[in-house]
Amino acid sequence: GHYIYVDTSFAKQGEKAVLLSSDVQTEEWSCLRLVYQITTSSGSPSEPSRLNLYVRFDDESFDRLLWSAKEPSDSWLIASLDLQNSSKKFKILIEGVLGHGNTASIALFEIKITTGYCIECDFEENHLCGFVNRWNPNVNWFVGGGNMRNSHSILPQDHTFRSELGHYMYVDSVYVTHYQEVAQLISPVTTAPMSGCLLFYYQLQQGNDSIFFVYTRDAAGLYEEIWKMGNPGNADWNLAEVEFSAPYPMEVIFEVAFNGPKGGYVALDDISFSPVPCQNQTERPFSAVEASCNFEEDLCNFYQDKEGPGWTRVKVKPNMHRAGDHTSGLGYFLMANTKFTSQPGYIGRLYGPSLPGNLQYCLRFYYAIYGFLKMSDTLAVYIFEENHMVQDKIWSVLESPRGVWMQAEITFKKPMPTKVVFMSLCKSFWDCGLVALDDITIELGSCSSPEKLPTPPGECTFEQDECAFTQERRNRSSWHRRRGETPTSYTGPKGDHTTGVGYYMYIEASHMVYGQKARLLSRPLRGVTGKHCLTFFYHMYGAGTGLLNVYLKKEGDSEESLLWRRKGEQSISWLRGLIEYTCERRHQIIFEAIRGVSIRSDIAIDDVKFQAGSCAEMEDITQHSSGYSEDLNEIEY
Repeated sequence: GHYIYVDTSFAKQGEKAVLLSSDVQTEEWSCLRLVYQITTSSGSPSEPSRLNLYVRFDDESFDRLLWSAKEPSDSWLIASLDLQNSSKKFKILIEGVLGHGNTASIALFEIKITTGYCIECDFEENHLCGFVNRWNPNVNWFVGGGNMRNSHSILPQDHTFRSELGHYMYVDSVYVTHYQEVAQLISPVTTAPMSGCLLFYYQLQQGNDSIFFVYTRDAAGLYEEIWKMGNPGNADWNLAEVEFSAPYPMEVIFEVAFNGPKGGYVALDDISFSPVPCQNQTERPFSAVEASCNFEEDLCNFYQDKEGPGWTRVKVKPNMHRAGDHTSGLGYFLMANTKFTSQPGYIGRLYGPSLPGNLQYCLRFYYAIYGFLKMSDTLAVYIFEENHMVQDKIWSVLESPRGVWMQAEITFKKPMPTKVVFMSLCKSFWDCGLVALDDITIELGSCSSPEKLPTPPGECTFEQDECAFTQERRNRSSWHRRRGETPTSYTGPKGDHTTGVGYYMYIEASHMVYGQKARLLSRPLRGVTGKHCLTFFYHMYGAGTGLLNVYLKKEGDSEESLLWRRKGEQSISWLRGLIEYTCERRHQIIFEAIRGVSIRSDIAIDDVKFQAGSCAEMEDITQHSSGYSEDLNEIEY
């Protein structure tokens, strides 16, 4: 047969080879399978070859990375990627980037999109849908059926075709030497959230001493048993139905353990999945939106203890002395105002909504502390188990910069239904202060999952680097990437917007003269029909602050169009900028900062994000409607 490849005989290191599909539409859930191989000269090169797979939507000006591989191998490997049902048309982009080495090559043997889920399989095709056997010297899963004959046990007809020519998987005990020898068949990793009923057919020789389990395993290697064989109903194929939930990447593992060589065999066939629960369940699935809140409209599904003043929803006019909220710089946040309570030992408790048990959660929130001589324990997070009335402390604040919005991330998992509780504490009357809280989100999965793909190409937080932004020149008077405070007092931010301790881009006014410009250019963006929404956060604090402009530069045009402008000191807070624009030609976005009259004119930007669609749509989706419109510029060219 044929395959397609790129290698060092005709391409140089770092060069990209790109394959682009025709338009694809997945009205139903589909599975994309890729059979590939990456080879390299001996020794592990510092720059390995990479194979990247992107999805290109018609209405987006950048491509989304769906999958990436760099591990070399001496055989063909299979990648299985779930594509969720969507009415939007898209193209698949496959990019090979050659690494170091004299004999680097990347080859593709098959690309196939089929309707259905990647964890489904009837074992009729030789790639076995990407299922793999974990090799063991004595017991392994083999392909049965077809024209293969096995002398040890009379294996059944398959379930798919009910014939001897059909295929299935089986594991045989004839070579077992130890007690509890284990064979594992491992599914492809799920790449999109799914929840429903996993069905499969199994058959085993009666009266054998084998145990048959099904587990899930997440990216951190945690196993969870979801099914164990009871008494099989008959000697023929038995149907098993298992409640299955994979809100984050997981593998399904079919495991058979034998207690001796007289265990007979276990056979498996026709694994399928339905997005509907096996039994009629009354339990509502977990919703990340319902468990999160930015406090712009109300307390969402959070509530607090009846006694005491507790937490208050407040809003600060963006003045020079008090920071505003984290969401937009102009909206609402929660404040535990402990200064005005006369009794020491004051406690304010904020309870989150009930979370189903046995799932892994990632809790993220922003907090800022003011006052307090001793900061430790002024804010703590507890997990409250509803059934046992038990509180378990999972986080508390340590010494950190005062008056800066800091991000906290906590991963937790409990067997029983739980609630997250935020507790603000003031130990003595002489040492009380203010605790602020904003933008609480709860998502499924681990906060630091190794499976997480890099941030989408339309987003930049400046944490790792300057992303795809470039500058026309680099010297002391250009944009600089920095963390912490800026060197000059009474100007610039105290910390970044992303985490409070991360990086942002800024101009250092003391290195510039009045009216001098610094320009930061986005990479070229594809022109598409429809609206774009650009969101970013800007910081303009200092008596001499100059101008911040955002321009649109179309390919081929010498003139740039002004999209947005702010002049002079704006706030001590990070404020959110929203720009809606349309452009059907290839273009760039330019952030231009102009130094003001004095050295107190540092200007900073952070958390830049390009999205397809109108800014109003983005607001609805994220529930981040701040009720402010003066920061939304609508300009069409």
